[in-house]
Amino acid sequence: MKSIAVIGAQWGDEGKGKIVHLLSEKADVICRYQGGNNAGHTVVAGGKKYVFHLIPSGMLKEKKICIIGNGVVLNPYALKEEIEMLRGSGIEPRSRLFISNRVHLIMPYHIELDKAYEEALGIGTTKRGIGPAYSFKYARIGIRPCDLEEKSYLDSAITRALDEVNTILVKRFGRKPVKKSEIMSTVEEYRDIIGPYVEDTSKMLNRFIDEDKRIIYEGAQGVLLDVDFGSYPYVTSSSPISGGILTGLGIGPKSIGQTVGIVKAYSTRVGGGPFPTELKDKTGDLIRDRGDEYGASTGRPRRCGWFDVVSVRHVLMVSGIEKLAMTKFDVLDNIGTVKVCTGYRIDGKQTGNFPPNVDVLGRAEPVYEELEGWDKTSGIRDYEELPSSAKAYIRALEKILDTEIGILSTGPDEKDTIIKTKLAID
Repeated sequence: MKSIAVIGAQWGDEGKGKIVHLLSEKADVICRYQGGNNAGHTVVAGGKKYVFHLIPSGMLKEKKICIIGNGVVLNPYALKEEIEMLRGSGIEPRSRLFISNRVHLIMPYHIELDKAYEEALGIGTTKRGIGPAYSFKYARIGIRPCDLEEKSYLDSAITRALDEVNTILVKRFGRKPVKKSEIMSTVEEYRDIIGPYVEDTSKMLNRFIDEDKRIIYEGAQGVLLDVDFGSYPYVTSSSPISGGILTGLGIGPKSIGQTVGIVKAYSTRVGGGPFPTELKDKTGDLIRDRGDEYGASTGRPRRCGWFDVVSVRHVLMVSGIEKLAMTKFDVLDNIGTVKVCTGYRIDGKQTGNFPPNVDVLGRAEPVYEELEGWDKTSGIRDYEELPSSAKAYIRALEKILDTEIGILSTGPDEKDTIIKTKLAID
């Protein structure tokens, strides 16, 4: 199988966009299987910066087919902005972008609910309607592209949804109700935006699999934000783990040839929730500024910390990750002694397990191993040219995690990459 899954192996923001863009050169099809426009993939190509929220970053490569699967929740207005951004750069997605007819649409009332819940609970969401859209999906009151042409069904579905929405907004939060006429007007705009791209992508993708096409399955966020296996409730509303690929695209488990996890040389996290290795000092500030650690979707500053072996080992287990790609290695240049968290001390006891309860994780104190820092790795594209202490850092992590770090990013441009392993897509 020539296909490969690219999954975030930390708290998200690991640099998946660059790796997907890089590997897309060898792919025929790139698929996004979960999340919404709360995710952001930043790619620097030809000296120009592109920020994607919904469209797979493989769109920058000519003739590549890009699919947005049914596991995504889609805001057509956000999609339109990305399409216009691409067209402004001379890239026309019309013949290469396909959207599942089963994707759930983010409605204006989802965004209103998200704002109300975030103000009340303070989870740290982007307030873009992602969580409510997923909750409506599972409450069976969601709206999909395949519903838009069935006028009678659509009318009754929106009526049911608004009954739920307005009860919550008015009675619980004291906000104004959402008018049905406004929603019906929005639906007309949605139909015009997404209509040219909607297809039965599950059928299409399974045909590509039968034709032995080279396929990349692109995740959003990271496994530590998975709704089941992340730091619940400070998580996203979908499943970034490898299992989410199957339900998010409508394919079978034999269709994934290899799973690659993306990690940074350090750790970052956006929003609330426990973060055992967080650095609230000058070193953390230095990493943030040097690594440009500000959210691609929101601009929020990311919390920065040392590499956390405990959490990554948990991610390797639940997602079946076979190889790792490490990004932003150059950010740690000239930083002095580098630390790696090899265990947690919780309530006086040391453990190597990632706790499922958020309060327990919040009490975790990192147990560090210190390693010698290095001078310069920025722009290096040959593994043998790396400083010896930089290679020692990589070998130490490979040994602890029992997983090869096969790709190393030493700068934002796709060319600033070291590939030291053969992947299934090669």
